[in-house]
Order: sequence, then structure tokens, then C-alpha cells
Amino acid sequence: MFIAMNRFKVLPGSEDEFEAVWKNRDSQLTKVPGFVEFHMLKGPQRDDHTLYSSHTVWASREDFEAWTRSEAFRHSHRSAGDHKPKYLGAPEFEGFEVIQTITSGG
Repeated sequence: MFIAMNRFKVLPGSEDEFEAVWKNRDSQLTKVPGFVEFHMLKGPQRDDHTLYSSHTVWASREDFEAWTRSEAFRHSHRSAGDHKPKYLGAPEFEGFEVIQTITSGG
């Protein structure tokens, strides 16, 4: 498995608008081979931002990389630049190879 995360530092007062963009977007993820699940996480508030992180689980790094080259990716991100004033800096990408998984089912 592979986990892809983007950290967003959202300016104070822009949280509701940021969340609405994500909740109302036309996600193409469920149509993409290798996609497992997506979470948008809201983290701690600081004086100058609220931390958010998108957390996407993929069957493999190759599936994630194929997604980033796909038409579905371009479609999902076509208006991403429209929202930059809500951010403190650019989103920060982090990718992780899963080396261990423990589930409640054992």
C-alpha cells in the first residue's frame, strides 16, 4: 500500500470555505484503479493557520503515480489555483510506503 498526503495551512477565517471546496468537489477517485480510501483531516489551530491534511490510501505507489498522470486527476484539480488566497504557502506533499498494518479484525 501507499499513502499520499498533502498538508494545507489554511488562513484563519477561511476554514469553512476550504472545507466546502473539498466537500463539494467532483472527485474522480472512486473510478481510479488502485484507489482504496480518502480522508480530509482537520488538525490543530495555530495563530496564523489551521492545519488540514488530505490522506489517500492506494493499493500501490504505481497506482498513485498513474492517478497523477490521468485525465481524472486533471479534472479533479482543474480549479485548484482558484483557492490559493486561503493558504499560507503551498500545500506540502508527503508520500509513504506502508510497511505494517494492524486492523481491529486481527
